[in-house]
Amino acid sequence: MEIGQRVKIYRLRDRVSAATAAKLGQTGLIQGYKITDGMGVGVVVLFDDNYSTWFFEDELKVV
Repeated sequence: MEIGQRVKIYRLRDRVSAATAAKLGQTGLIQGYKITDGMGVGVVVLFDDNYSTWFFEDELKVV
């Protein structure tokens, strides 16, 4: 996955806020990366409504 690619949120691995859960099934633009816990890398996604949060790569599909 690369910065600038459009992705769809197709699953949520952990419990998340209601605002983030509402993004399930929506598409957004990869804005950057985030080190999660020293063992993994998260992907920061920006949505059309300017809401931005990060997801694990296995929660996303490139569209």
